[in-house]
Amino acid sequence: MKRILITGASGFIGSFLVEAALAKGWQTCAGIRSSSNKEYLQDKRIQFINLNYADKEKLREQINQQVFQYGAWDYVIHNMGITKSMNGDDFETVNYLYSKHLIEVLQESGNIPQKFVYISTVGAHHSRVHTRYGESKLKTEKFLKSQTGFPYIILCPTGVYGPRDKEYYLILKMLKSGFEIAAGFRSQELSFVYVKDLAKAAILALESPIENKSYSVSDGDNYSYFEYTRIAKEIMGKERTIRLRIPLFILHALSIFSEKIAKRKNQTSILNRDKYQILKQRDWTCNIFFIAKDLGFYADYNLKQGLEESINWYRDNGWL
Repeated sequence: MKRILITGASGFIGSFLVEAALAKGWQTCAGIRSSSNKEYLQDKRIQFINLNYADKEKLREQINQQVFQYGAWDYVIHNMGITKSMNGDDFETVNYLYSKHLIEVLQESGNIPQKFVYISTVGAHHSRVHTRYGESKLKTEKFLKSQTGFPYIILCPTGVYGPRDKEYYLILKMLKSGFEIAAGFRSQELSFVYVKDLAKAAILALESPIENKSYSVSDGDNYSYFEYTRIAKEIMGKERTIRLRIPLFILHALSIFSEKIAKRKNQTSILNRDKYQILKQRDWTCNIFFIAKDLGFYADYNLKQGLEESINWYRDNGWL
């Protein structure tokens, strides 16, 4: 039986990665914080570990103890990271430095997995988008690529949506309330990947003999923002909405203001300067030719199918 470590396992994407690993029959170790919500990690087969990424020596002890008790991990999916923070330095610390520590300790302790899959973001490679989140992810990618004898695959998903997600859920909630709000006056071109398809791509990457490559991941189609909202409204049965476009200069000012207010309250803000950089960019499309060619990846869900399953889940769980 294969053994796998999945970091960031309690999050939206992480919980689906765990489900995909369990479906393969693998012995699954979920890396979570002691404060993490285990709502979506109820399967009794799951092992849990709270890895101390900040302290390399303690991290080494934890990994060696795991190996002594259960055996080495055959696979690692490194999904742990933060997407927003009150302190910009946290991106560098959590997304890059902690990842660096994990990769170094796996090598130094002689516990190199058969395959290490790193979940990055397509935003890390967008020349016109500079976010603290994307830069920290790109720095980790560059560190991975500098290693020798360490078999990795980097997956760079575009917009990931699905049940349990709280980001795209806000758009659905807005549509339900009767408003259709867009950033800027030019059309925004988007690509998406349903969370179960991203998990599928990760499994394919682990089982493939290919290593030391990076791939963009999407469902293979491109959409305008208003195509997305049209499909969502159709599924929700929402015929009429008030369409509003917010000028980018106003959105920029609001993002700064929102970030400052949240910081005073010791909270993180959904609308912040990083989010503004994402919203102002007009083209978020990507090409999946290489992941299809090398790994045989094709999405099982198009946007309508994925949104339908997501919206039904939100309704069944009282979110919508």
